This record gives sequence, C-alpha cells and structure tokens, in this order.
Amino acid sequence: MTTEAQVLIIGGGAMGVSLLYHLVKAGWKDVVLTEKNDLTHGSTWHAAGLCTHFAHNPTIQELRATSVRLYRDILPAETGESCGFHRSGAMRITSNPDRMDEFAHVAGLSRFTGYELRLLKSPEEVAALHPLARTEGILGGIYEPDDGHVDPTLATNAMAKVARAGGATILRWNPVHSIRRERDMWVVETRQGPIRARHIVNAAGTWGWEIGAMMGANVPSVPVLHQYLVTDTVPAVAARIAAGLPELPMIRDPEESWYVRQERDALILGPYEKDAQVWSVDGVPPEFGAELMAPDLDRVEHILMAAMARIPALETGGVKSVVNGPITFTPDANPLIGPAWGLPNAWLLTGSSMGVMEGGGSGWFLAHWMTHGAPPMDALAVDSRRFGPWADRDYRVQKAIECFGLQFGVHYPHEERPAARGKRLTPLYDLMRERGAQMGAAYGWERPNWFGPPALPTFRRPDWFEAVARECHMVTTSAGLADMSVFSKFEVTGKDARAFTDRLGCNLAPKPGRIALTYALSPAGGTESEFTVACLADDHFYLTSAAAAEMRDDDLLRARASGLDVTISRVTDGLAVIGLMGPRSQAILERLTPDPVGPWMSVRQMTVAGIPVRAMRLSYVGELGWELHVAADRAAELFLALKQAGKPDGIGCFGAYAMNAMRLEKGYAAWGSDFTTERTPAETGMGFLVKADHDFIGREALLRRMAEENRWDMVLLDFDPGEADPYYSHGLWQGDRCVGVVTSAAYGHRTGKVLALAYLRDRHAREGLEVEVLGKRRGARILSEPPFDPQDLRMREVKP
Repeated sequence: MTTEAQVLIIGGGAMGVSLLYHLVKAGWKDVVLTEKNDLTHGSTWHAAGLCTHFAHNPTIQELRATSVRLYRDILPAETGESCGFHRSGAMRITSNPDRMDEFAHVAGLSRFTGYELRLLKSPEEVAALHPLARTEGILGGIYEPDDGHVDPTLATNAMAKVARAGGATILRWNPVHSIRRERDMWVVETRQGPIRARHIVNAAGTWGWEIGAMMGANVPSVPVLHQYLVTDTVPAVAARIAAGLPELPMIRDPEESWYVRQERDALILGPYEKDAQVWSVDGVPPEFGAELMAPDLDRVEHILMAAMARIPALETGGVKSVVNGPITFTPDANPLIGPAWGLPNAWLLTGSSMGVMEGGGSGWFLAHWMTHGAPPMDALAVDSRRFGPWADRDYRVQKAIECFGLQFGVHYPHEERPAARGKRLTPLYDLMRERGAQMGAAYGWERPNWFGPPALPTFRRPDWFEAVARECHMVTTSAGLADMSVFSKFEVTGKDARAFTDRLGCNLAPKPGRIALTYALSPAGGTESEFTVACLADDHFYLTSAAAAEMRDDDLLRARASGLDVTISRVTDGLAVIGLMGPRSQAILERLTPDPVGPWMSVRQMTVAGIPVRAMRLSYVGELGWELHVAADRAAELFLALKQAGKPDGIGCFGAYAMNAMRLEKGYAAWGSDFTTERTPAETGMGFLVKADHDFIGREALLRRMAEENRWDMVLLDFDPGEADPYYSHGLWQGDRCVGVVTSAAYGHRTGKVLALAYLRDRHAREGLEVEVLGKRRGARILSEPPFDPQDLRMREVKP
C-alpha cells in the first residue's frame, strides 16, 4: 500500500480526530489519519470527560468553549446521535483569599470574552448549588453554568463519522515505524505501507515525544499517571435521581486538589497529588494501547480523605473501580499547537493534559492555521515553538511534575515557578545575582525582574513595589544598567539583504547607520512579529525581537528569505546586550570611548573600554540611552567598566519590572501582550509605520482592515488608584457594556499614575469608562498623549 495524502495526521485521540474533522469541514481533500491501535486508545478512552470554560487566557478559554459547542450542539445535529454531553454546570470552591482574587480575575476576563462565570461570594451560595457539600471554612467560589462532561469515545467517534462521510481516510491498527523527508514530501513508513504526504501532524498524545523524534522535532511532553476512582451507587445521588432533581454540578477544591462529578447514581473522584509520577519518559512500551496501571490509592489517600470530609456522601458508595492511566503534560500544562520549528509543513497537535476538554477546539484552531496561513486567535499560549532546543529531558520532566502538582495551583500575576530553572544563563547572570537580582524566566533565560529582597506572590500591590520605585527614580535622575541579553538576535547578510528587509514587514528598511521598527504580518494582516532593524550596511542588517519569539521568528525569517540571495544567522547566544539608560548615560559612555556617540535611532560600531561594541541609541524607558550589543565573552568586562565609570553618578541596576512600568509611561506596546496576531499594527497605534507603497505579506488584508468601521483601537489609560494594581486581562466597561480589555498595566512611578494599554473593541466608546479589577470597578480615562515626556525630548537630547 502506498497512499498519497495532502495531510497525514498521526494519532487517533480526540485531538487528532478533531483536526481530521475540521480539515474536512474546511474543504481539504486526501486527508488521512493513522492510528497505532484503535481510535481513543492512549488517554482519550479513559478520560473523565470534564469540559469547562474556566481559563486564565482567552485563547485557552476559546479552545474549551469550542469543544463544548461541538460536543453539545454541533455533532449531535450532524450525526443525529448524542455525544453523551451532560450540561451539569461546575463550581470551584476555596478557603483561600488569594484564590477568591484569582476567581474574580477569571470572572472578569470571562465577561469580556462572553462566557458566564459567576462568583460565589458566600458558603450559602455554594450549598445552594451543591447540597451534598459541607461548607465549613469555605469563603466562596466560582460557578460555571455551561460546563459539563462528555463521553470521550462517543465524541471522538462522532467526529470520525462526519470526517469519513466527508472523504477522510482513517487507518486503524497502523503504527508508524519511521518518518523521513523526500524533496517536498514527507514519507511515513507504517505497518500497512508507506504514506506520502505534503503535511504531517503529530497528534500522537502519549506517543508525542517519540513521533516528534522521528520527525526531527523536540516535543517537550511527558506522560504522567493520573488516577481517579468511581464509586458504586451513592444513596444520596440515587435519591436525587428518584426525586427528579437535576444532576449535581461538578465540584473542584483546588486547595485540596480534587474534583468530583456525578456518574449516573455514583460519583467520580479525581485527585492530583503534589508528587507526580512520570511514566515512560523515553518511550512508551510498544505493546501499550488501551491498558491501565494497577491502582495506587496509597499515593493519594490524604486527598481522598479530604474530599470525603467535604462531601461525606462519597464514603457511602464504596469503590467500584479505579482508573490509573497516562495523560501528557507540557512544561506549562498548555497544549502544543502549531508549526514544528525548522520543519516544512510539519505540525504539532499534542501535549494536552486536557485532551477531551481542549480537543474539539484544538482541532479547529490548527485547521484554521493550516488552511489560512495564520491562527484564528493569538497563539502564544499554545504555539509549539514557545519552547526551544533548551527544553531538554531534564526540563520537560521537572516541569511536568511541577505542572501536575500545581494543576490546581493559584495562578498569580507575575508568577515565577521554581522547577527546572537556570537552563539559559546570560554572561551577566552571576554579576546580576551578586547585586541582588530576583530572577524571572523568559524563554528559558534567567532575567532580572527587580533588585532587592524576595517577594511573596499576590494579586494586590506586590512587595517589590518599592524596589521598582527606586530603580525608576535612579534611571530618571542618573543612570541605570540592565541585562537585556535575552533578546532574540539575527544577522541578515547578502546581496538581497535590503530587498529582504524591505518586504519582511509593513515598514521599509532604514538607511545605513540607522534603526527602524518593522512589523511582519500574517496573511490576515495581524502582527506576526516585531523587529528592531539596524542597518549596518546595505548588505548587512541586524534584527532583534522578543525572547519568546526566537523560534517563531527563526521560522518566519527563513520562510520569507525564499528565493533571495541572503543568509539568515541566529546569533542569540553569541551576543549579550547591556542597557545603559538615563540622563547621565552619555557622560558615562563618553568616559570609556574615543568614538562619537550617534544620534537617536542610530547604530554605531564603537570601542568602549577597549571592547568592540555595536551601540544602538534607542530607549524603551523614555530616557536618553543605549543598547550595547557585545560579544558574550566580553560582556562581563564591559558591564564592570560601565559600572565603575558611572560610580560618581550613582549608577545602579534595574530590572524588567521597572522597564515595564517606564515603557507604559511612554505608551509603548509590547509584543506578546499588546501586539498579537489578531490585531493589525494600525489597531495597536503603530499605523504611522505602515508604508503601504511596497509589497509585503498581509498588505491587502491590512489595508482592508484599516478601512473597516469595526476595527479595534488601542488606547493608553489612566485609572483611579485602588488597593490592587492592574496587570492584564481586565475588562473595560462603559455602563453595562464590556467594551474592551486591558493587555498590560503597571504603576508609573515617574508620573504617579496607574497606567494601562487596552483594546477598545468598540472604538467609539471613549467616555465614561471603568476598569474592573478583582471584581471592583474604577474610573478610567483615555490619555491623548503619554504622561511622561510626550515630545520625546529626553531621548532625543544630545548632552554637551
């Protein structure tokens, strides 16, 4: 057998079959799915089938909401058969005040996205919804009325039925033996013969890491054993059924780390222990299919006892069965969806610990990406390239254990989790730590967040507030040094370097010695990437971008270099970057160099303290300043020379939190939070950089969207003060309408203002605005100009 396919999907669980279904619905032909065993084998078949709308990220929430609509409404209408979806509703309860803040934040985001999540503000509200639960010690919770549970096998087979009717092919009992690339096709050797496909998709779930290795892709997922128990008949549940009462809502206690849902006249109890048990990290046994592990309830006995104390009826049913099987976890517990880095027409759709819950939506998401050339929503939370080659075995195992143990952990703003840290250290790491840096993780890098004592996580004003205030004051009155080495960095050289850089994005390449910003767009006109472009010569450009964009941008640059005489070199690790910012920065720099400093937005090759430096005069903090790009092995030497030269001026170090506060005082947007693939540069306030008279990907879509009346608009806001500083994903209200959402926010220490960037989805709603932070509304005003140095005089000034 030799099969030709437009796309081959490897894996027949909920994720892979959902993609098959959605590609067929999108009109793709010759779509083939191969499965090692039978459909749902692996983890889908033994899933508890929980479906929720609860999520901290709009994209994750939409994946889950799409799954619910598919299982509850769409598939039954298409097939005439139920998927076994029960709209039971769900609640999460807590005795932790911080958790109530988290619930308030998620409820606020959900009011913007349009999904109902209602805060439960008293034990009595909990008891009214779940009469079998004891409420002693409970503060409240959150209720999700549209949540429910589904039969995973029925849902998967329903999608398969529709896909087959649309022309898709499903090959069961057909394991993959090897994968190779031949010219412009993928050749996949299977038990039943080779399959040649233009696209391949790794939807292998439990086997995702192994299939990734065959493809040449690093798939940082790990199978982890999760067990749940099913009781026999619970008299209290049977009595409710006999009385005609509705099904009990699912209930979760994240503090005690368990969930309970009704299963006919019984209950299912699922615990998540803190010390997770990983399984078959380096390869699943060949004979494994729809098997389970032996029960190991001793591992979770303390969680079971806590659940029974909260819901005493659990004790009355006895244990009918125990399910103990593998589910996959990625380092952040989000699925891996999107292109496989560095591989043409290769995709990932794997790694979901919530495969049924997210499967229906994940298939829709990737199908749109494959058929339209861009995802339907911002993909950063799920993009398979958010982890790079540094995400090795040690990293994926440690993070999987951490994520499993914190499955019900509080998700704080500015959260920094401790497992598997130190994977990428800048040349200045030791010097930063010696000076009191509290480090954060950015794409595997360790980066200073602030300098001072550690701080406890909180939804309220954080303990690092005063440390950041001091750093901002220092940068504003004297000078500060920042380790900015985490930037992604690329060299573009060759005869066609200027032509390449011109067509890379919506702006034109700068002249030699100058710097510009450009935005690479998706075919739909959304902001794919933001690049700072320094022209060293007409045949040599130097590009920097966000740390988290490194693999995405590497793919993008190489794809857009096709047909041109250019060489793209990723030089991230070879260069360090020292930020020198503040009114005394020029004086300090001139003490160490004989070379003239350049004007604003210029790049110069200089010698500083005897060290070759690529000096870029630009500033993200609104002060006179430079980014000094230097060979990694000379970075520490340069830092110490700058520190010594600035000693008379009171120079010190500042971190990412101070930089964030100062950039918001200038109204500067950030890629990954404010810039996303959903929104155009014009909607983000960067329309002045769109040079429409040249050719670039997404041009026509961008111009069309710029003319649309319903386009969104990014605004800079000043909020009334409150007990909690805003951060992101807060709804913006005009009366009873949620008209926008905050994308980033901070307290501006130089201006004394609480500031935020936000999108207005109704761009005419500009008066009478309020922001909702942790369930409380505060006045919000649109600023017509940045509150700090609106004419950019401090950055442009050349000191005598």
